[in-house]
Amino acid sequence: MKDFVAAYLDQQQQTQSAISQEKVTDLIGIFHQAWKEDRRIFVVGNGGSAANASHFATDLGKSASDNMGKPFKVVSLHDNTPWITAISNDYAYDQIFVRQLINFAQPGDILFAMSVSGNSPNVVNAVEWGKKNGLYSVCLTGAQLGRLAELGDFVISIESKHFGRVEDAHMGICHMICYAFVEHPGAFRS
Repeated sequence: MKDFVAAYLDQQQQTQSAISQEKVTDLIGIFHQAWKEDRRIFVVGNGGSAANASHFATDLGKSASDNMGKPFKVVSLHDNTPWITAISNDYAYDQIFVRQLINFAQPGDILFAMSVSGNSPNVVNAVEWGKKNGLYSVCLTGAQLGRLAELGDFVISIESKHFGRVEDAHMGICHMICYAFVEHPGAFRS
């Protein structure tokens, strides 16, 4: 197991090192602009990406907001289980995000989508709906790119097909966004 752990950590470090610093810096700027304009930020994903989305919404909505003097208007669309099950039952699982966006989203809002494959039907449907309804879509994918890489207004792809490494890299990007505001709020308040 020692060799497995060493190889895993080495590959994880390579994956993290390949993240574009320029793109993450630009992404922080997108979230700063959304904050300045009081835009809503909707976060979506499946499985591990859903967990990352909930974690990101908590960090941005609480920790980053605490330091910025006014809150980020962020919500993870995974966090209302009764609504998700009702939509799944009455419509279809691939509509769980679209049906929530219909209720809350307005043109100019941000849709932040994470999917390792880039092809999760409910995430793809949300981004397609967002494009038709004036949302700005930020998409994080893995090396497979998928449909999200074609649809997103702003895309960061992680150069790995390993689900764990890609999800870890996505969470690293989420933490960089949040901690830019947590650790350097003065840089954004003007």
